[in-house]
Amino acid sequence: MNAPTSPQTAATTEAVPPAMSYLQLFARFLKFGLLAWGGPVAQIGMLRRELVDEERWISSRRFNKLLAVMQVLPGPEAHEICVHLGIRAKGRLGGVLAGLGFMLPGFLLMFALSWLYFQIEFVGTALGAAFFGVQAAVIALIVRAVHRIGEHILLDRWLWAIAIVCALAAIVRVDFWITLPAGGLVYALLVLKHRASALLVTLAAVALATAMAFWAEPTAKLVETVVQGQASVLLIFASGLKAGLLTFGGAYTAIPFVRNDAVGRGWMTDGQFLDGLALSGVLPAPLIIFATFVGYVAGGPIGAVAMTMGVFLPAFAF
Repeated sequence: MNAPTSPQTAATTEAVPPAMSYLQLFARFLKFGLLAWGGPVAQIGMLRRELVDEERWISSRRFNKLLAVMQVLPGPEAHEICVHLGIRAKGRLGGVLAGLGFMLPGFLLMFALSWLYFQIEFVGTALGAAFFGVQAAVIALIVRAVHRIGEHILLDRWLWAIAIVCALAAIVRVDFWITLPAGGLVYALLVLKHRASALLVTLAAVALATAMAFWAEPTAKLVETVVQGQASVLLIFASGLKAGLLTFGGAYTAIPFVRNDAVGRGWMTDGQFLDGLALSGVLPAPLIIFATFVGYVAGGPIGAVAMTMGVFLPAFAF
């Protein structure tokens, strides 16, 4: 007589993806991409309901651990979960196909809307006025997202101080590559009770930002005449890759990095950037798909592909 199998052992044994072809795997996640409305919470909930609760591709406990890991990695969590489950089902190629299937509907829709955006007259029309109203709503959503993220991150006075100082630095146009590492290092030193070292790092960051400001001033006009409005495919791809590598805690954290390149380098206006964010909010896709619009405005169809590849590449890599 065989020994009885405990429910926990049985659940662990059953929690494997079903046998399927590469085409079936791609089609399955393409369906998820077509239904990916409502942002990351709804997208992850859909994946959990169908692939964890109903079909047992992975155990609930392991899915929770997977989600916790994905939340500290750069990139949209739902897309990264699709890649992981694709790898679990059919290896590395399966991960690529699952990730492509999930992002493809949103990419194609945003690509089409980007083309349509330049075929319609906005100035002096009701549609143009509507887009102004949408831009105001997008700004409100961003403010709300910042507030929501801050509730989970700003847990003590030092974190509040770092956030305020970095916000002031951003207002006076200090580059994020100075404030981000400085903020992280300062807080790490404060946690270790090395306050003198934290002060030295702060002063060094201020000195570096000041030096960069003085260096940039005499060359700003020269750079503007040479670079402003010009965007090579490689530069667009690099901008997307940078945003993808720095997207921690959701797509909203990528907004300032993409805007810094897109608007700061003259590829598009602030109004166009907000329009791209608004369009991404009504599509079945991760919010980061607004990068496709940015790439299209900056470099046409090839630019849209390059920016999208750059943004999503880290999700496939991790």
